[in-house]
Amino acid sequence: MTQTEQKSGQAAGYDEMHILWISEGMSCDGDTVSITAATQPAIEDVVAGTIPGLPKVHLHNKVLSPSLGGEDYLAPFRAAARGELEPFILVIEGSVPNENINGDGYWTSFGNDPSTGQPLTLNSWIDRLAPRAWAVVAIGTCATYGGIHAMAGNPTGCMGLADYLGWDFRSTGGLPIVNVPGCPVQPDNFMETLTWVLHHAAGSAPPPPLDELLRPQWLFGKTVHEGCDRGSYYEQGDFAHDYNSPKCQVKVGCWGPVVNCNVPKRGWMRGIGGCPNVGGICIACTMPGFPDKFMPFMDMPPGGGLSSMLIKPYGAFIRRMRGITNHTVNREPRWRHNREALTTGYDPRWRP
Repeated sequence: MTQTEQKSGQAAGYDEMHILWISEGMSCDGDTVSITAATQPAIEDVVAGTIPGLPKVHLHNKVLSPSLGGEDYLAPFRAAARGELEPFILVIEGSVPNENINGDGYWTSFGNDPSTGQPLTLNSWIDRLAPRAWAVVAIGTCATYGGIHAMAGNPTGCMGLADYLGWDFRSTGGLPIVNVPGCPVQPDNFMETLTWVLHHAAGSAPPPPLDELLRPQWLFGKTVHEGCDRGSYYEQGDFAHDYNSPKCQVKVGCWGPVVNCNVPKRGWMRGIGGCPNVGGICIACTMPGFPDKFMPFMDMPPGGGLSSMLIKPYGAFIRRMRGITNHTVNREPRWRHNREALTTGYDPRWRP
C-alpha cells in the first residue's frame, strides 16, 4: 500500500485499507447482520468510496464478501498473517475462548492449516494478525467483554478481546483496542466509530477518544436513563407496574440508570426503536458485567426499591405543582377577547 504525505507537516495517511473481519468468535453473527442496517454511514457507502476523505476500503467479511468462499475467501487473511498484506484493520466478532482448556479438541476455528489439514483456532489467527494490524476493533459485547458466552458456568473460559490481548495492547498504528459493545451492536454506533478510525488512518482526524474501558466516549459517556424518554417519570416518582405502561420501568426490571448506552437517544434503525423506546427494559447488554451482574432479567434491580422509595415523596410533590402550573398555562390570557376595551395594560406613555 502507498502512503500519501499530507500537507503542512500533518501525519501520513493511507490511500487504501483492508478490513479483515473475523466472526468466528463465540457468537451468533448478529453484529454482522446488525451493521447491514447502518445508515450513518451505511457499510455500502464506506466500501463504495462515496464518503469523502476515507481511504479506499477492501472489506473481507464472510456475510458481505463477493468471493467464492473457501480458500478464495481466506486468501487475504493468510496473506496478512504472512506479512504480505498491509495496512489492515482487524475486526473481531464474538468472544475469545480459552484454548488452553480445550482438552483434545478446540472451541472455535477459522479455516484449516494447509500443512496439516487441522482447524486453525480463532486464537491462532488473533495471535498472528493482531500484532500486524494497523488497528484492532472488537464489535459487540461478546468480543469486547465476553458477553453471553463468558457468563458463569460456561465451559469454554470465554473472554473479551482485551482480556486476551491485554488491556495495554497497542496496534501498529499506536491505537488501543477499540471496543464497540452491544448485543448486537447498534449499527450506526459501529459504523460511525469505524469511519472515525478510517479518517484517522487517512491522516485527516485524530485518534477516536476512548474511555477507560476502551469504548468511544461520545457514544457511551451517558447512561440510558439520561437519554430516556421515560426519565421524567422517574423524577416524578411515577413508575410502571407492567410492560404496557409508558412510565419509568425501573420497578419492572430496567437497569437504565446505571448502564452506559445511547440507544434511547439514537434509536436502532434510522432513529427508530431502542429497548426503552418501544416498551422494553434495559438489560445492560452493553456493559462489561453483562449478563452475570444483571440477572435475573426482569427483576427489579437491587437499588431500584430504595431509589424509587426515596424519590416518591419528592416526585408526588413535583407532580402536584406541575399539575397546577399545567392547568394555569392551559388557559388563554384574559385580554384575548372581542370587547370594545383593550385590557392588556397597554399604555403608550410617550403620547401626550
